Amino acid sequence: MAANDRASAPGKSGGGSGNEALMRASLSAVAPGTSLRDGLERILRGNTGGLLVLGMDKTVESMCTGGFVLDVEFTATRLRELCKLDGALILDKDITKILRAGVQLVPDASIPTEETGTRHRTADRVSRQCGFPVVSVSQSMRLIAIYVNGERRVLEESAAILSRANQALATLERYKLRLDEVAGTLSALEIEDLVTVRDVTAVAQRLEMVRRIATEIAEYVVELGTDGRLLALQLDELIAGVEPERELVVRDYVPEPTAKRSRTVAEALTELDALTHAELLELPIVARALGYSGSPETLDSAVSPRGYRLLAKVPRLPGAIIERLVEHFGGLQKLLAASVDDLQTVDGVGEARARSVREGLSRLAESSILERYV
Repeated sequence: MAANDRASAPGKSGGGSGNEALMRASLSAVAPGTSLRDGLERILRGNTGGLLVLGMDKTVESMCTGGFVLDVEFTATRLRELCKLDGALILDKDITKILRAGVQLVPDASIPTEETGTRHRTADRVSRQCGFPVVSVSQSMRLIAIYVNGERRVLEESAAILSRANQALATLERYKLRLDEVAGTLSALEIEDLVTVRDVTAVAQRLEMVRRIATEIAEYVVELGTDGRLLALQLDELIAGVEPERELVVRDYVPEPTAKRSRTVAEALTELDALTHAELLELPIVARALGYSGSPETLDSAVSPRGYRLLAKVPRLPGAIIERLVEHFGGLQKLLAASVDDLQTVDGVGEARARSVREGLSRLAESSILERYV
């Protein structure tokens, strides 16, 4: 088995985000280009079915009756031949060995399942009971399904996934273009000290939209395996810098804590992540996630950035120095007005770095204004 197959092999996991991670690892293990996917497709082409448990422990062992103990190296051809037997196969969690073949699995019948076919009901119940992924190959329906702790995912042909992925990528390109526009407008407004909550909310909204579309495409990349290499490169290029930009916007504009309302950067990011797609379309709701009241009056109220976002655009400026500059000057407008001598009063900022910051901010101010008005 290839090294990349072993690296992406699934293991046992708990619930919640653990289930999502296990599903991604399981999809990666059965993606096109892997030995396991090759074996599964051989089973389909041979017009036979199959039931595979991707892991072995005492719980799995307690469900096994009959069959043969093998403990042999995994290969796609062995998988195909052994699935001719009337029974399930047990693989190790790294998918490097076939441990048992021709096994009858007897899971707890009280475990609820919505599946109807015998093989699929067994796959669902076994996965729920042991926590390992279970793959079911249907001879009659000619499909491969993977079960992970109650979640079922049917594997599709690469062409179908690529079609959806390319549509999502085209959408991402349009949203990223719009994000660049509103982010550029925000930079110009920051220089002129004309920012409103509405401007900030619009950028936060677009950043979150781009991030969610990118997450969806990343799932397609996992499912495509080796067929998704070019898609992965395009995705990486499009979303470069989006995640840091999202945090910088929140750090710049999360309101100062008051007796009635306080919101940390981490809390604001979590709130944005928790918004539904419908809520994300409403600027007042996005504003509330950032820590503002969200009323029409609040949306049009003026706010000033702390300066994290623009300072992060200055070349070779360490994060620790950015923190000190923001803490010392308290806001972007004071930073823009600071002279080289003023900047040198900050700990760790010598004359060379002070000039670099001064020149960097001046160039950013000029380019932002020119992009807005030319």
